Amino acid sequence: MVRSRTGIVTIEDIKKEVAKRQKMVDALAKRRSRLLDDLGEVDGELRRLGAVIGANGRIVALTGPGRKRPRNEMNLANSLAKVLANKAMSVTEVAEAVQEAGYATTSPNFRTIVNQTLIKDRRFKRVSRGRYTASKK
Repeated sequence: MVRSRTGIVTIEDIKKEVAKRQKMVDALAKRRSRLLDDLGEVDGELRRLGAVIGANGRIVALTGPGRKRPRNEMNLANSLAKVLANKAMSVTEVAEAVQEAGYATTSPNFRTIVNQTLIKDRRFKRVSRGRYTASKK
């Protein structure tokens, strides 16, 4: 904004500044509109490719067939109790035996999950290092 020699801003100066800024606002609004149109096209392409776009505009997930989580008739602890009845086995042996008995899992670290269950569930007793059996109760 230009000031006169006296340091006072005139109404004409203010009107010119407002007009200049309005011109800038109009240009930015036009640019925003073009960008939103482009964004709409990109979103459409993403949807056609199977992407799910969240409320915040970010890609949440790519849709696809996915993988269903296996459902078992018994939970892991009950399956372990059945396998360990009157036997002592290592964690690895128990993990393999419970899967052979029909327990379905897709876990890459199933042995660790079995070990945690054997430690925390009172139905199991540690016989020796790394070997467990079902408690007699």
